[in-house]
Amino acid sequence: MPALLLLLLLSLSMGGELVPCSSAGEGQFAFQGFAAANLTLDGLAAVMPNGLLALTNFTLQTKGHAFNPTPLRFLDVNGATNSTAVARSFSTSFVFAIVSNYDGLSDQGLAFVVAPTTNFSTAIAGQYLGLLDATNGAASDHILAVELDTIMNPEFRDINSNHVGINVNSLISRKAKPAGYYGDDGATFRDLMLNSREPMQVWVDYDGQARQLNVTLAPAHEPKPRYPLLSEAIDLSSVLTETMYVGFSSSSGVVSTHHYVLGWSFSLDGPAPPLDFSKLPALPRVGSKHRSMVLALVLPLATVLIIAAVLAAASFFVWRRRRFAEVREDWEDEFGPHRFAYKDLFRATDAFKNGNLLGAGGFGKVYKGVLPGSNLEIAVKRVSHDSRQGIREFIAEVVTIGRLRHRNLAQLQGYCRRNGELLLVYDYMENGSLDKYLYNNNGPTLDWPQRYWIIKGVASSLLYLHEDWEQVVIHRDIKASNVLLDKQMNERLGDFGLARLYDHGTDAQTTHVVGTMGYLAPELVRTGKATPSTDVFAFGVFLLEVVCGRRPIESGQHNNRVVLVDWVLEHHRNGSIIDTVDPRLMGKFNTDEVTLVLKLGLLCTHPSPNVRPPVQKVMQYLDGVQLVPDLPSTYMSYSMLVLMENEGFDSYIMSCPPPGMTICSVSDVSSATVLLDGR
Repeated sequence: MPALLLLLLLSLSMGGELVPCSSAGEGQFAFQGFAAANLTLDGLAAVMPNGLLALTNFTLQTKGHAFNPTPLRFLDVNGATNSTAVARSFSTSFVFAIVSNYDGLSDQGLAFVVAPTTNFSTAIAGQYLGLLDATNGAASDHILAVELDTIMNPEFRDINSNHVGINVNSLISRKAKPAGYYGDDGATFRDLMLNSREPMQVWVDYDGQARQLNVTLAPAHEPKPRYPLLSEAIDLSSVLTETMYVGFSSSSGVVSTHHYVLGWSFSLDGPAPPLDFSKLPALPRVGSKHRSMVLALVLPLATVLIIAAVLAAASFFVWRRRRFAEVREDWEDEFGPHRFAYKDLFRATDAFKNGNLLGAGGFGKVYKGVLPGSNLEIAVKRVSHDSRQGIREFIAEVVTIGRLRHRNLAQLQGYCRRNGELLLVYDYMENGSLDKYLYNNNGPTLDWPQRYWIIKGVASSLLYLHEDWEQVVIHRDIKASNVLLDKQMNERLGDFGLARLYDHGTDAQTTHVVGTMGYLAPELVRTGKATPSTDVFAFGVFLLEVVCGRRPIESGQHNNRVVLVDWVLEHHRNGSIIDTVDPRLMGKFNTDEVTLVLKLGLLCTHPSPNVRPPVQKVMQYLDGVQLVPDLPSTYMSYSMLVLMENEGFDSYIMSCPPPGMTICSVSDVSSATVLLDGR
């Protein structure tokens, strides 16, 4: 007994050492800081000199993991009944902090993880927390996680942007609640902000006999609350494997954020050892430090010397500054993390050489680039702009759109501004845009399952923009050339250069007609007011594009213009709608699916916005939840619209740039002229 007491005192005094186990396969440890800890680290994870475990740093779109290197035996085979192993009880406690440069704003959170491996090389950063890939997990992954999440991701059905969740083989939580803790009466609830920069303690306790998992949260230095925040009845016997690893996972996105763990204890078949807050490392200070007296004296002298050096080398710097000159105003400071330096983009694209040119359109040229240092592949779009035309509001919306997170959206990383020029930075998509697979008769094509997958993906992204995000986002330029394909041919809706946002329950205020000819809804051309319904119209034209392999407006045999919507509508009325399918499919397609998409395309392009279905209905039709209704007998072709306008039915007057231009505005030519003017 004295020897056992001596061993216990020795282990507590060492702080970060592993407490000896009672038998092989059983474990208990306590890390009062991690200076001497033996952990398996990867990605951004690192132990700081004072013993603080940092899972991430200010590197963007990267992940970090920290695991106890010894696998632990989580299943009790000897005590099993009917040859079924039983999950053992376990308990863990840790103190964490999420620290951002911005009050109340941070990136993704972190998670306590029980997994059969420490290799998460295939996992994705961002909203996937470095745990899973884009498939969002499967039963064969055998992963249990308790997430502390600070971003609301609708695709994972998150309840808000400040919650705690229990996850099994998926980032869709089995159970989640807003972050906080209960008072001793069990009724009083106190909110906590996970990204408050203050340390907090988490307890995760699993009772193997009761098959109950409890998660408790409280501010640091507070005793463990009597009532857990989350309590879930779950049998982990079928989730866990015989041996598992325990640790932490986190990831970074676009907001500079640190995820720290100050201390950690764990135990099988018993409570986790308590953490001694007096031994835990301190968090680094946030914000500017007080200058020392020496700095206050040296700084003026250094300033004078720097000014003298700058004047001496003025001729060199004038040339260099002209080459990398940017337009930067004081109000742009708040968008700092989303602004790229022009010289970085200049070097990334090898001075915007033609060899890196990916394409060109009505809004500018797009170049491929590789950011120096991170080797991240990007696409840089150069757009002309007039700084007098509300550029401040435009930049604010660009940054807001950069917060969009959906697997079917091309990620907008940020921007750079020069005199008369705006550069938008996107994720690079290896396989380019969809239109080259639809219109290039000598190039590769897509089979029907691929096209149907792309259609459903674009519809899903549009549902997120219109209904699932915190604001309504009107894309205003949905077309095949703005649908990008990654290395695995997964679709991403991109080019948000024309997008506009407004709050749910209010009306859009935009009054400028922008977009691409052939995709513009009739009411948009007349009034200049973009709405979700005008996006649905463009999406309907896109549906017909993908099925028919034709542009929205083409030249006919006698040099007359053939409108795709009219052409499909005529075949539909003649009972030959299948004849409109892209001949390059050579008849290899699902007739029911093709007919559904063609009818849905005609419904979405109905001249009356009240007849067009909202995107939620569109998804139900594509998923087979509801049948596409028959087209109303009042469906009017564009040729008829032109005829009626020539007869004086349309009092609106319009004008637009020559064919091939993308933007047009209200002026003095008929709206039907715009509708029938193609690329």
